[in-house]
Amino acid sequence: MRTVAQFLVGHSGPIWAVHPDNTVREALVLMAEHNVGAVLVLVEGRLAGVFSERDYARKVALQGRSSGATPVREIMTSKVICVGPEQPIEDCMELMTHHHIRHLPVVKGDNLLGMISIGDVVREMMAEQKYLIEQLHNYIAG
Repeated sequence: MRTVAQFLVGHSGPIWAVHPDNTVREALVLMAEHNVGAVLVLVEGRLAGVFSERDYARKVALQGRSSGATPVREIMTSKVICVGPEQPIEDCMELMTHHHIRHLPVVKGDNLLGMISIGDVVREMMAEQKYLIEQLHNYIAG
């Protein structure tokens, strides 16, 4: 199984982020523009939290708050579960399943390297399983 670092080499793109003082609406617009389900919340380049569609649904929409008047800092997830670049992708699936989350920031020390989603992890695990099946088929047929 590949590591998070190996995965990021072929899939690293821009890191979409907002500041805690941005409004929820500004964060939602950024997410819609880039078709992502979550953005990181950064203060001076350091991870302060994650803002996701789930945060919006549960902490703004259901509570009758205004997305234009609510700062991200009030509803973001601030206790962020992260992974390191050396962790296997399989570990990410376990973390995401156990904690009911869909996005994992990738950090090394104080450096933010990227973010992976549950979709990334599922695609990676499916590719690994396909490869193993092919290898077993070749071995049996072989």
